[in-house]
Amino acid sequence: MADRILFVDDESLILDGYKRILHREFEVDTAVGGEQGLASIRDRGPYSVVISDMRMPGMNGAQFLAQVRQRTPDTVRMLLTGYTDLDAAMLAVNEGNIFRFLTKPCDKDVLTNAINAGLAQYRLVTAERELLENTLMGSIKVLTEVLSAASPEAFGRSMRIARYVRHLAAKFNLPSPWRFEAAAMLSQLGCVTLDPGLIKASYVGERLSPEDRTRFAAHPEVASNLLANIPRLEPIAWMIGQQLTAGNRHGNPNEPAPYKEDVVLGARILKLAVALDNLRMRGLSDGDAIERLWDRRIEFGPELIEALKEIEPETAKMELRKVSASKLTTGMILQQEIRTHSGMLVVPEGQAITQALLIKLDNYSRAGTIGKDVMVLVPV
Repeated sequence: MADRILFVDDESLILDGYKRILHREFEVDTAVGGEQGLASIRDRGPYSVVISDMRMPGMNGAQFLAQVRQRTPDTVRMLLTGYTDLDAAMLAVNEGNIFRFLTKPCDKDVLTNAINAGLAQYRLVTAERELLENTLMGSIKVLTEVLSAASPEAFGRSMRIARYVRHLAAKFNLPSPWRFEAAAMLSQLGCVTLDPGLIKASYVGERLSPEDRTRFAAHPEVASNLLANIPRLEPIAWMIGQQLTAGNRHGNPNEPAPYKEDVVLGARILKLAVALDNLRMRGLSDGDAIERLWDRRIEFGPELIEALKEIEPETAKMELRKVSASKLTTGMILQQEIRTHSGMLVVPEGQAITQALLIKLDNYSRAGTIGKDVMVLVPV
């Protein structure tokens, strides 16, 4: 997509002038006032560069650009100001992380050079972020593949939780949604230290001894400690560590929140997704599970619970088939558990097929220790 520039001013004639002198070199949108500017970002954004006049009624330029920073943090922000507003402009630069301020009237060459510098900065920031996110997500997927081979029960749960979290992060437009999906995908990583029987018993709500309850309750902290020392994964590790903690939606007032509001919300979303999966694993339908969660609306927030009703059923675009074990492919979902002829559980029912799991099943199939045909859901 071409780089797009947004100019915001309270005078439409000035905006028309910017569009007229710059339309040959840039794709320019305009908005009259801060409210219309925010609407443009919502409907047509994100923009590479946003340039705002300082003096506007209702919402001045510094206030508007602070809102832009919250909504689209990668956007490069610039402020146009008169000489009489220099002190306010400098304050906006220092407090609002504004890339550059320009004095009015602004010569076309100066404006063009500033925009080109802003575009270069935007491309640098987004390229670095995309590289970082792709690298980290690649590493996270490797860890989840290992989890799928080491503990199919835990992997299956993490994938179900990730589906709920992915939906809620998109619904509430959380920034850098990969972080919340990663927290969900790695939420059960600590279960690799637990006995498979204990994992399954805990998931389905069987009565456990006090010792087993304590061991299971420690798995979020185990995963959090494993990930906390990896650069850029500290917020993800913190979210994972909160998934079984008690407390209301505002957190524990005696403990300072170590991360931004969106990460605290992400921890609450992960905790809600875990609670939903607990109820689903104990035999409740989606509707009954969400109804049960409504009793905990003070803890999670009614808006999050209500949003769960909009999740499309996982099987909505799949059909049930019997498939040879040698014909399984990634994306299928097992509709039966797979056991060896001696009765050992290899993969539980409901497990999504991954590349690591394909290799594992192929090895068992070649050894002749599992059956030839498997009931699966196949994407249509």
